[in-house]
Amino acid sequence: MVKNVLGLSPEPILAGIREWVDIESPTTDPAAMNRMMDKVQGQMEAIGFRVERVPGRNGRGDHICCVSPWGWEGADPKAILMLSHLDTVHPIGTLTEKLPFRVEGDRAYGPGIADMKGGAYLGYNALRWLHERGERPKLPVVYVFNSDEEIGSLTSRWLIERECQRAKYALVTEPGRDGGSVVTSRRGSGRFVVQCKGRPSHSGSRPQDGRSAILEMAHQIITLQGMNDWPSGVSVNVGTIKGGTRANVVPEECSVEVDLRITTPAQKEEMARRILGLKPVTADVQVSVKGQITRDPYTKNAAIDVLYQHAKKLAAAIDFPLPEVHTGGGSDGNITAALGVPTLDALGADGAGGHSHEEHIFISKLVPRQTLMIDLLRTLA
Repeated sequence: MVKNVLGLSPEPILAGIREWVDIESPTTDPAAMNRMMDKVQGQMEAIGFRVERVPGRNGRGDHICCVSPWGWEGADPKAILMLSHLDTVHPIGTLTEKLPFRVEGDRAYGPGIADMKGGAYLGYNALRWLHERGERPKLPVVYVFNSDEEIGSLTSRWLIERECQRAKYALVTEPGRDGGSVVTSRRGSGRFVVQCKGRPSHSGSRPQDGRSAILEMAHQIITLQGMNDWPSGVSVNVGTIKGGTRANVVPEECSVEVDLRITTPAQKEEMARRILGLKPVTADVQVSVKGQITRDPYTKNAAIDVLYQHAKKLAAAIDFPLPEVHTGGGSDGNITAALGVPTLDALGADGAGGHSHEEHIFISKLVPRQTLMIDLLRTLA
């Protein structure tokens, strides 16, 4: 049985998580997102953190960068950088319709409760717990809450990169993986849009005058799918397709969205070059590609292993297993790890069903996960 050395109780932790879950905050709704940021900003200020509010742009919500008042006395102080995202994939209304907050046995359900309001709350609550007892981490703490991680952190990446310059460690509160594992490496990712532009014509009377954008896109899709090399860790997926206007019109336009996953920095350069360099197969049809690598690979190194072993030792002290995994999904931990900051990811609530109408966390795991977060903040130096 896991030892509860701090005397924590899961009920108040879950009550705090529920307050955050009750404020729906999809990435695509900046007003809703900012209501969530208002809540967290007030709570972080209440425990003494100075909060920098970064206005949203490009249709996204605000971000907040919370800085501890202690530990900045040295000539070049390095901080613990904590990262949480408060955006969810669930649209407004999910809470009252398809995924209401509820408790069934050991499971608590709700939109974003696992990915990742549960983990974000554990991060905040660890700092609150220390504050109420007059304790401080040995290092200064910077806590960034962003509003667009679910779409690649496109408007917050610069903020995370800025804070990496003064970070000694990065702790990311993504949900725990299967069996409560933490993450010590992730694949990198990219997003691209391929567009084909042909020439419309009547498909019955003058088909020979047309140039089908959909036919050209079929060639491009085959080329893209042929780039897959799963044994080496490269996966290319054409996830959406749009094109054409009517069945009796040779289609003038067609577009697809492409998801790329990579494992090494060399694959990053090679695969971006190949996708951005797509050429038309059909005469008189234009092909254009836009996009970029959104997250570099997060590769485990010696410094990351030292951080993981430290966390594993802390977990062992309370008889809490803490396995590590490599995962294909990306997170903001990709950004910090690629910039050389020792990063430990998936420190959040243990759960399952992320992004689905069965998203939940395990109540019995809240106390040990909270204890681990508190102990990391207490001991990292």
